[in-house]
Amino acid sequence: MMAAGYLESPWPGEDAGPSRLQAPLAGDGLNLQAGESLACVTRNTWMSTMTVLGAPGEVYLLTHSVLRARFGFPTTSHVERIDPVSLKTLVRSPPLAGGPMWPGGLAIHRNGDLYVVYGRWAHRLSRACVPLASFELPIDQPYNSFVILDNGLLVTKNLSDRTSARLTVIDPDTMQRATADTECPEASIARLSASGNTVYVVGVRSIFRYHWDPAASRLVFDPDWCFDYIGATTQTYGWDVVLDGQNAWFMDNGRHNYFIRMIGSGLNPTPNRLIRVSLTDARDHQVLPVCGLKGGSITNPPLVDVKRRIVLAYDSANRCLCAWRFGPAPGTLAPLWEKAPFGCASHMILYPDTGEVVINDYRKHGEEVVVLAIESGLERGRVRTGGLNQGVVFPSAGWGRDFYWSSMGRLARVFVQ
Repeated sequence: MMAAGYLESPWPGEDAGPSRLQAPLAGDGLNLQAGESLACVTRNTWMSTMTVLGAPGEVYLLTHSVLRARFGFPTTSHVERIDPVSLKTLVRSPPLAGGPMWPGGLAIHRNGDLYVVYGRWAHRLSRACVPLASFELPIDQPYNSFVILDNGLLVTKNLSDRTSARLTVIDPDTMQRATADTECPEASIARLSASGNTVYVVGVRSIFRYHWDPAASRLVFDPDWCFDYIGATTQTYGWDVVLDGQNAWFMDNGRHNYFIRMIGSGLNPTPNRLIRVSLTDARDHQVLPVCGLKGGSITNPPLVDVKRRIVLAYDSANRCLCAWRFGPAPGTLAPLWEKAPFGCASHMILYPDTGEVVINDYRKHGEEVVVLAIESGLERGRVRTGGLNQGVVFPSAGWGRDFYWSSMGRLARVFVQ
C-alpha cells in the first residue's frame, strides 16, 4: 500500500516504503517463462546504496565516498539521475555534506523533491539533483536513513550500539526541526520503520514505538507496546523491522564484522533468530532460530509475503535461507522450505502478483542475483553481476521486466531476455 508521505511511484524510497515490505507499489512481476533468462548491464560506482523511482523513466541513485573515512576524514554523498537502461549518469548533484560514514537513505517526497540523510546531514534536492536546503543533525554520529510519515514529516535517528537513540523530526518545507528531539530508552542500530504516523524502533534489546501527536506536535512513546527480545539470552541486537499490517518481523544477532562479505562474519556464538511481534498486543510474540547453526548473523530484515502468508528469514554468516508459512491464528509458523548453502545478505524484492523473490547468492568470490519462487524456493533465474562485495544494501524494481541491484561498488540493471 502506498504510504501517503511519499511520491506516487512504484518504488519511491528504500524497501519501497517505510513498512519495509520490499514490494513494488505498482507494475507487474518479472514473470520469467521457460526459455527466458536473466542478463545484466553493470557500472562501477562510488559506494552505491540504493536506487529509487520517480516519474516514469526516472531512476535516482544514492552513492557515498568511503576512502576518506578510513583516514578519519568526513565523507560526502551524491545523488544521480541515471539512464534507466544504460545506467549512465544524466545529472549529478555536487558533493553533499555527510561526515561519519554509514550507508544513508534517499526518498522522493509527495511534494516532488528528493530527500537524503547521509552521515549527520539531511538534504533536500530538486529532481534535477540541485541542492535546495540542508540541515546538520545534532549528534556527531552517522544517521542511518529516515522514514516519511503520512503527515509528510521526516524522522531520522543516530546509529550507535552505545549512545541512546535520538529521534529527530524534520519539517520537509523548512528543513528544520518540527519539534524537540525525542530521547529513546536505549541505543539502536536498526533503521527506523513506520506505519501511518507511528514510528517503530528496534533497540539493542527491545522493540518499541512512538505515535505522532498532532495536538502536541511531538512523538509520544507508547507504554503499552514493547517487547524485550533479548531477555535473559546472550543474543545481540536486531536489525530493520518489517511491518505487515498485523505483525512486526525482524531478526537478531546483528553484531558482525562484515568486510567484503557476510559469510563467516558472526561475532556471537549462538544461532540468529526470527522474531514476530503482534502490532496490537506485544505480549503476542514468537521467537525461533532461523537455521539453528552457531555463529548466526544478519545485517538486514526478513521478507514477508502478506498475500501468501510466507516469511523468509536467513542466516548470512552460515549461508542459509528458510521459509515458513504463517497462519491466521497467532503463533502458527510451519516450515516450508530451506536452501543451503545460499549466500544471501541483502534487502530483497518481492513481486506479489507472480510470487517471485529477487535475492543475492554470494558464491565463487562474487555476487550473483537470483529469482526464486517464494512458494517452493525453486530457482527461476540467475545472473552473475560481478564485483567483489557481497550486497547488503537496497535493490529496487525497474520500469519493465527489470530491476536494479546495488552491491556497494557496483550497480547492475538485471533484465529478462
